[in-house]
Amino acid sequence: MSALVTVPLGAPASAATAPEREAAAQQPKILKVGVTQEIDSLNPFISITRTGTDILRTAFDYLTVYSQKDQKPQPSLAESWETSDDKLTWTFHMRKDVKWSDGEPLTAKDPAFTFNQMLTDEAAATANGSYVSQWESVEATDDYTLVIKTKVPQATMLALDIPIVPEHIWSKMSDIGAEPEFPMVGSGPYTVTEFKEAQFVKMKANENYWRGPPMVDEVHFIYYRNSDAAVTALQSGQVDLVNRLSPTQFDALKGNPDIALNNAKNRRFNEILINPGAATNDGKPIGNGNPALKDIKLREAIATAIDSKTLVDKVWGGYAEEAKGYVPPVFTDYAWSPPDDIKREFDLDEANRMLDEAGYRKGPDGVRLDKQGKPLNLRLLAHAESVVDENAGPFIVGWLKDIGLNVTLQPRSDDQVNQDTTRGEFDLAFSGWNANPDPDYVLSLQTCANRPNAQGEGGTPDSFLCDKEYDDLYAQQLQEFDPAKRADIVKQMQQVLYERATLVIFGYDNALEAYRKAAFEGFPLQPADGGVIMNQQGYWGYYGATPNGEGPVPAFDENGRMTTSGAGTSEAAADSGSSTGLILGIVGGVVVILLVGGLLFARSRRQTAEDRE
Repeated sequence: MSALVTVPLGAPASAATAPEREAAAQQPKILKVGVTQEIDSLNPFISITRTGTDILRTAFDYLTVYSQKDQKPQPSLAESWETSDDKLTWTFHMRKDVKWSDGEPLTAKDPAFTFNQMLTDEAAATANGSYVSQWESVEATDDYTLVIKTKVPQATMLALDIPIVPEHIWSKMSDIGAEPEFPMVGSGPYTVTEFKEAQFVKMKANENYWRGPPMVDEVHFIYYRNSDAAVTALQSGQVDLVNRLSPTQFDALKGNPDIALNNAKNRRFNEILINPGAATNDGKPIGNGNPALKDIKLREAIATAIDSKTLVDKVWGGYAEEAKGYVPPVFTDYAWSPPDDIKREFDLDEANRMLDEAGYRKGPDGVRLDKQGKPLNLRLLAHAESVVDENAGPFIVGWLKDIGLNVTLQPRSDDQVNQDTTRGEFDLAFSGWNANPDPDYVLSLQTCANRPNAQGEGGTPDSFLCDKEYDDLYAQQLQEFDPAKRADIVKQMQQVLYERATLVIFGYDNALEAYRKAAFEGFPLQPADGGVIMNQQGYWGYYGATPNGEGPVPAFDENGRMTTSGAGTSEAAADSGSSTGLILGIVGGVVVILLVGGLLFARSRRQTAEDRE
């Protein structure tokens, strides 16, 4: 969440009188952020979407966090730790004198409560349960010592992306999966004070934040139904910062002297899910996917008929990279590319040949028939508010028509897409995730254990893959502490996933961001070299947001301490059209996410919720 500096519209600052300038200086400093994705939940045990987790990362701190400079784990609520020789016992030493936003002390009992809830309540394990699935026990042996015992060695213990909640608040909740009350009690640089669904989220600076208060008093996240409306709001000064711009919007803003731009490599992959037969975590079939898609031959033909290069060029205007492996190429240690002997090249003739050979003959109308003689009619679930889905959908429908598959595009709201894909109620679906620097989380999405229960809780599935070879490799990588050996296992997993064809990666889009120069000096980027402002793997961009005239923009060292060098690109350096990283300033202590129905454009393009964390 970011803080926004509110600048009066109208006369320039130089025209203001001294009393007017004094009055303006006493106004809260507010960062207004335009967002185009609905919030699935503000419950830290439940939220999985990009915008929801972005807010929660700013409201709740973690045992460790990914550094601003290079995204390596560094101390946060836990200031030090050690592990036993067998790597089955981890002892974390909590930072002292840390308080919750309501003034109550934060102790080892709070992470113990958080983790034990995830171990004992399926609902609490919905978003991040894979991190604790191999844990034996969690105990606070005193106020500042946390002991976690695992069943097997676990290489991800310093990369636990789990928000720590206050026991004195959450222990009173009868339903751990319910939406929280506001204002929320948190430990991050901002606290959520108000939430109006499909309108806004407001956050306020946490005066008790242990790293020190931010430079901004409030952050307002304002929801717009599409990116056209969000960009118009940026140009008119209604918001200060936006991301997820389309290539056309980004290029159009290059000539605007009042706007600074950021073109950053992203940690996101985009995919088409192919339902192989959805089931619960105990193997009971769920959903209404077309049973023909259980045939790997059909899935392979579909994958062969999707052209990543065309989508990169036509949908993203070149602001993306062509598809390779499951882990985005920005994470070079784990990124994988299919070798030539198994690589699928886009080839409609080959896809048709594969279907002919597999016995899917064409009917009189050119639509192929399944093994029971029924036409292969498939649904492609899309996010109604996503520019990517809107523009890529016709290409995919057309290519699959060329191989004899009748595909109907079905736009749905963000929330509906999330519900349908979790319940297995789809044939094909647009999806995508923001990967972490440690790939374990996105890898876990494809395991048998990460499938939900019959109520759609207790897990977060992606493609509903359930494959023994993949699961065995997942267990191996989790226990491997040698970085090179672990990276090799992760690449083997990506090959298995590629060969099973339960999903098709179709590209990695850049993060296209823009902010108003008059409002902010800049923001700390993550990573510092060419990174992003919003949707970081942490809170650095919003915490270090620097209002115009209050620079320099800070950076944060390997211990998370604020410095004044290497923070990112200031307003002076990041002029309009710049493709380097930017640093935004925040004014005030409240973060507000405002969800405003985008009525500024005749095109009723709905926003994407395909962005899951």
